[in-house]
Amino acid sequence: MDELLTFGIVGLSTAAIYAIVGSGLVLTYTTTGVFNFAHGAAGMMAAFCYWQLVAGWGWPVPVALVVVLLVLAPAFGLFVERFVMRPVRQLGDAERLVVTVALLSGLIAAARWIWDPNKARPLDPFFAEREPFTVGPVTITWHQATAMLVAVAVAIGLRFLLYRTRTGAEMRAAVDDRALAGLTGADPDRANRVAWVLGTQLAAIGGILIAPTVAIDAAQLALLIVSAYTAAVFGRLRSLPLTFAGAVVVGCLESYLTGYLPQNDYLPGLRLAAPALLLFLALLLFPHGRLRGRDTALRPVPVPSLRGTLIFGAATIALAAVLAGALDVVDVITYGPIFSLGVIALSFVPLAGYAGQISLCQMSMAGIGAVVWGHLGSGGGIWALGAAMVIAALAGGLVALPALRLSGIYLALGTAAFAVVLDRWIFTLPSFDILGVKISLFDQSSVPMAPPKLPGIALDNERGLMVFAAVCLALASLGVALLRRGRLGRRLIALRDSEAAYATLGGNLLIARVLVFALSAGIAGLGGALYGMQQQSITADQFSFIAGLPIFLIAVVGGLGRVGNGLFTGLAFVGPVNGLVALVPGLQNFVALLPALAGLGIGAAPDGAIAEIRKPFGPRPPKKAAEVPVEWWGLRRQWRAEDEEELSRGIAAG
Repeated sequence: MDELLTFGIVGLSTAAIYAIVGSGLVLTYTTTGVFNFAHGAAGMMAAFCYWQLVAGWGWPVPVALVVVLLVLAPAFGLFVERFVMRPVRQLGDAERLVVTVALLSGLIAAARWIWDPNKARPLDPFFAEREPFTVGPVTITWHQATAMLVAVAVAIGLRFLLYRTRTGAEMRAAVDDRALAGLTGADPDRANRVAWVLGTQLAAIGGILIAPTVAIDAAQLALLIVSAYTAAVFGRLRSLPLTFAGAVVVGCLESYLTGYLPQNDYLPGLRLAAPALLLFLALLLFPHGRLRGRDTALRPVPVPSLRGTLIFGAATIALAAVLAGALDVVDVITYGPIFSLGVIALSFVPLAGYAGQISLCQMSMAGIGAVVWGHLGSGGGIWALGAAMVIAALAGGLVALPALRLSGIYLALGTAAFAVVLDRWIFTLPSFDILGVKISLFDQSSVPMAPPKLPGIALDNERGLMVFAAVCLALASLGVALLRRGRLGRRLIALRDSEAAYATLGGNLLIARVLVFALSAGIAGLGGALYGMQQQSITADQFSFIAGLPIFLIAVVGGLGRVGNGLFTGLAFVGPVNGLVALVPGLQNFVALLPALAGLGIGAAPDGAIAEIRKPFGPRPPKKAAEVPVEWWGLRRQWRAEDEEELSRGIAAG
């Protein structure tokens, strides 16, 4: 019994931190209508800054807390509101979601640039010099007590702010109708600024409180937000009391799994993946209200011409042939992933570009395809490439089945949770048997990858694999173009425009969503297998949720409705990263920021970079009458006036 209570106290102290972070997330969403994927990354940066001040520079703890919580965190919140979110305020829900994902990726890259990820950074708990105190049979540390007291203070303070102050009323009114709130004398911009400042401060408090109990790692701290996501979904993204209740569930679940989960090779990852699993289940089981800020005007998806797609495919293969012949072996290995990663990026086009389904687990689907090829294609049989696509497609269809009732932000959260579950648990499993069939994934190590064998064609070298990947990208691009031109493509566009209208007119939502998820996952699986061939061996980290964010961001920047997005993403991701680093090795950390910076600039070209590139080469609009010189129209009007005056005099004289 004492052990049960002890783990309960540990769970409650962790839950207090999740409640603080989750309440900041809910506060930002209910006030601004923006679901901030970078909320945990803001807490991560605050934890690093606090460590730098206290452990790195030896500042007193009170001074460091004042600087981080009252100076750095508010300044960062104001910066994000003014220069990151305000320019995209008028864009749709998906674009604003992409901006916060870009901010998440950028903050992780910036933290790894500033603080060496290979160096340990231990941080002392609060009041570590004081002896723990006991409450009955339970021993409580002062750090745990501090976390719980701060959570209670935050709950009381937020309740008072939102329902007992004019600022709170402004914050709650601004998101429902900014114009109407302005007519009542409220200042919606001020309400947004206050929300971003408070949300960032709450994330910073959570990051500082949890940093002494975990390793201070950029990706790990940023992904702790998954637990806060779960708490926020318990509160249906609008109820602070339910958010705190959800945090208690998550914190206690983690604590009791740590204490009572059996010790074997298969279950340790389950404890790490438990918050993501709980998030996925909460998304499926809880009713969700109407999403704020839902798109009202969707951008048209162009219909690619068959001739243009064939020319594009030929140009893709020609580019690979030129690169394979002009580059040395080392550079071929470096730039070969242009085409294999391009295939992975192309998988976003039918799913997000045509059907409007936001998925953040495409890199995980690529990992499944790579693993299947590594085990089944060890002999080079080309049939294994088809098996990799089919198995990845089946995994994509399985994701679509439970996610049928999700859309927009909830679908993005669900697919992100699925990717985190694969990262933390499934991909870490050793080999196991199911009904007598041995299943091997990464098997807690690297998986060797063999090149394919085609009759009469040698693909056992880097140059041949580059051209082969380019051929696969060209064929996949042609298939996606034919999809858009066909009946299924038109159905997917209708599904994107309105799921309710699609179902009302006789469309089957289940079949459509499962089909498009499976199709896109199959394309991603093909890209993962090609990427693995070029790398010769793969690990689970290469297909993690964090690793897939830059590819997603560049694909969005290119334009999700464009067939050429695969090649664009491959060139934009592989080219600058390796080219700039080769010219100036010191730029390695800077180039890691480029995908995030591109994603933050989506407001400048909401139709995509490919559309902007094509504009100078498109047909010119016909010359309008308004372009005729003003002087000519003036002379014509003067001539008409003089002629009418002379005619009037003649009539009067007659």
